[in-house]
Amino acid sequence: MSRSLASQIQDVLPKTLDTYYNLILTVGPARAGKTAALAELAAKHKWPRVNVSLSLAEQLLGLTHRQRAVRAAGILDDIISISAQNSEVVLLDNIELLFATELAQDPLKLLQSLSRNRAIVAAWPGDFEGATLTYAVPGHPEARRYPAPQAVIVRAGAGEQQDVRAVRRETK
Repeated sequence: MSRSLASQIQDVLPKTLDTYYNLILTVGPARAGKTAALAELAAKHKWPRVNVSLSLAEQLLGLTHRQRAVRAAGILDDIISISAQNSEVVLLDNIELLFATELAQDPLKLLQSLSRNRAIVAAWPGDFEGATLTYAVPGHPEARRYPAPQAVIVRAGAGEQQDVRAVRRETK
């Protein structure tokens, strides 16, 4: 019997606490159990869970397109800081808005930056194959491809985890 996704995330969390980026990406397609795993962890540990697309969209509504691109990262940092006042772990779900071309963000770099101050567990809607993290299919305007991202990857539905920092060291 394979371990639950929430258990896998909980097991790898200590590995991230002493690293430059305290980032765990739970990677998988829609309906792979990422949201359920984050909800389970939030209930069990009282960790804050942030619906990124909803919370960020609410804050961006009154801004011009230019202001949205300039302020999105800072606004998200504020949202997380307020949510995580007494928590060293924050769970981020529904991050799709970060990929919107009009926000001009690099979602992985943004998550890495946010994970410098606290552990971040984010549900990444995409794929991780070999040592490459992807979002959307090639040719899609929001498509992203990250070879050997610096994060701990836990595959939703695959029953396995991989520390991509280890992959990066092996390929140098």
